[in-house]
Amino acid sequence: MKSKYIILFLFFPFLFFAQEETKYHIRTIAFYNVENLFDIENDTLIFDDDRTPDGKDNWTINRYNKKIKDLAKVLSEIGVDETNTSPDIIGLSEVENIKVLEDLVNNELLRNKGYQIVHFDSPDERGIDVALLYKESAFLPTSFESHRLLLINEDNERNYTRDQLVVGGLLDDEQMHFIINHWPSRSGGEARSKPNRMKAAKLNKRIIDSLQKTDSFARIISMGDLNDDPTDDSLKKILKTTGKSNNINDIDLFNPMEKLYKKGIGSLAYRDKWNLFDQIFFTGNLLNSENNYHFWKAGVFNPNYLITRKGQYKGYPFRTYAGGNYAGGYSDHFPVYMYLIKATKN
Repeated sequence: MKSKYIILFLFFPFLFFAQEETKYHIRTIAFYNVENLFDIENDTLIFDDDRTPDGKDNWTINRYNKKIKDLAKVLSEIGVDETNTSPDIIGLSEVENIKVLEDLVNNELLRNKGYQIVHFDSPDERGIDVALLYKESAFLPTSFESHRLLLINEDNERNYTRDQLVVGGLLDDEQMHFIINHWPSRSGGEARSKPNRMKAAKLNKRIIDSLQKTDSFARIISMGDLNDDPTDDSLKKILKTTGKSNNINDIDLFNPMEKLYKKGIGSLAYRDKWNLFDQIFFTGNLLNSENNYHFWKAGVFNPNYLITRKGQYKGYPFRTYAGGNYAGGYSDHFPVYMYLIKATKN
């Protein structure tokens, strides 16, 4: 009997050690189309007249301040269940200028998070841009540039649209590249407008190819409102994204949103059909890495308060404007997010 107790005693520390869970450091990456975040000033260089106090939308300072507060609430809560804090990297679209971004990060819900801004004014006719917010404690930008998408319409005239923003830097001590997109809309119909999004996808591919040519190990995350679903030609034929993680190499592009889309999950709805236009996809080396940050999971952030509770748009994202009228909601899109994880050393 005595020898049996000794054997159990000797093996107990080993069993305890074997069952100890690996701990991970988590970084949250998010993207949000914030639905026309305009200030109330009339900018004579862009078509923002509707979003002014005297404009069609009666866009007052009170409505503006409410939207800033509402958006800050959303951003402060993305990823909090896993990390107890807001995202480390946030891509945004439909922001008018640097002022609205400064108002956003200086709201009381975000002020102590240490967000900094990367933004360029784009030539978009309505004056809406993309931008990147990052936590100073998590990310150090080392490069940033804006890539112009040149479109020509049927009348051989320039169609001014959003640039694609590229920001490189160190996420903690690891080199990472982020591309923020807002591809041309489906105005005029999906088929008629498709060539513009195919051109946007080609620009995105050129950017990715250029980064990989400079650094074959470049880890790249591209995100945005693509106005296409994960299975559309712009992603499958131009960028050649895949939703399957097996047998993917380091330079291939993995799109975790494809699996979500096939399950019927969307980020916006139109005529009772869900679309997943808001996407985050990335190079395969973020799947294949073990010692560095690598992909854990992705999702759509859609808590109850972001959902319209009644009426014609019940179940849809709770919009700021719906049917031409002020609804007082957040956005016509849900945010999307992904987590990067890395095992801690201790």
